[in-house]
Amino acid sequence: MPPSFSPEELERYDRQLRIDGFGLEAQGKLKEACVAVVGLGALGCLSALSLALAGVGELILIDRDRVELSNLNRQVLYRQADVGKPKAPLAAERLRSANPYVRTRGLEVELDEHNALELLEGADVVVDGLDNWRTRLAVNDACVELDIPFVHAGVRSFYGQIMTIVPGQGPCLRCVIRATLPEEENIPVLGATPMALASLEALEAIKLITGLGEPLVGRLFVFDGLRMRVEVLTVARNPRCPACGRLG
Repeated sequence: MPPSFSPEELERYDRQLRIDGFGLEAQGKLKEACVAVVGLGALGCLSALSLALAGVGELILIDRDRVELSNLNRQVLYRQADVGKPKAPLAAERLRSANPYVRTRGLEVELDEHNALELLEGADVVVDGLDNWRTRLAVNDACVELDIPFVHAGVRSFYGQIMTIVPGQGPCLRCVIRATLPEEENIPVLGATPMALASLEALEAIKLITGLGEPLVGRLFVFDGLRMRVEVLTVARNPRCPACGRLG
């Protein structure tokens, strides 16, 4: 049976329910969905908030870090008084406050290649809130193994990129990243840049859940906020990809 909605939920989601082709069917799919957000920095905070406000039924929030003062120019779920506190439980609490109809689980743990399958199993979509390639690729590999769509985004300065991976339907992240990339600590970033990309991540996740629209499968969306330009690059699957090549 499709999920039911209280009068308060119907009023809360009224504006998106009015969208042509959306309605109660799409809202019901959101309510039944589980999204894992890996990394609760700038990308993760705003994408998780957008998904909670849209009515995604369950959010799994994964991050081992604690709030730092330098986070506060862009990580919208945290406040000055939160400095030193763990991000995951704080984010879970703030999202429940933003929408009491959403279930949240904050996992104060570091995801890696050893626990990624266990942490992500059961999610309908995984969203990239990370700031390093090693963990992103571990998430990518687990999502390919579990057949879970993965919405990737990355930002630096005024620039960002986003691509959606649907295993077996298009390239995965390893098809694009074929060499070991150097990691960068304290990545320079203007807060508005990840906010823009995180909103697009949430939009991609909502489209995947509801079946509406055309996700960025096989397309890399590149954003230049300094010149306000975008470019969409076509990306092909690598038949020899160590992660998804076996899918044919």
